[in-house]
Amino acid sequence: MHAHVPPRNVARAARRAVQWISDGRAGKGFTNTGDHRARQLAARECVSEEQVGKMKRYFSRHRHDAEAQGFRRGEEGYPTPGRVAWDAWGGDAGRDWVGRRKFEDL
Repeated sequence: MHAHVPPRNVARAARRAVQWISDGRAGKGFTNTGDHRARQLAARECVSEEQVGKMKRYFSRHRHDAEAQGFRRGEEGYPTPGRVAWDAWGGDAGRDWVGRRKFEDL
């Protein structure tokens, strides 16, 4: 089994999420898994192939979050809890990273 180091831009999004989480912006539905993933990616800790698969599934399930008011900087309500969670999983950079890579055994 291989492990993958998250790119810097993925870590940057996750660090932003860690700050928002500590500021209480994550919302009631935010999970311990999301918190753990944010801290893991922010520290650029290795991500297993299984975790990459979880990231892919997260982004697939939550595409619609990007359509909500307050998801983008400058919009009222920014950051929405959905945006906090999105960045906790690496944000757009995380989605692109796991989406373009061919990981073994996924």
